[in-house]
Amino acid sequence: MQTFTININNDNLAQKIKWLLEKFKDEGLEIIEKEDLEDLKLLKATREDETISFDEYLKDENRD
Repeated sequence: MQTFTININNDNLAQKIKWLLEKFKDEGLEIIEKEDLEDLKLLKATREDETISFDEYLKDENRD
């Protein structure tokens, strides 16, 4: 797999390039915007975190 990063300062040009790249999705191209990539990295980092139930969270939240 190859990864490319393209920085575009012109919103109009960015939309045109995204439109063009969308044409290759059926061939396996995956388009991930940088903002989405950062969110995915943060989400992945929390996958192994221990979780608690919502009720347990509320119980701790209301302690004062």
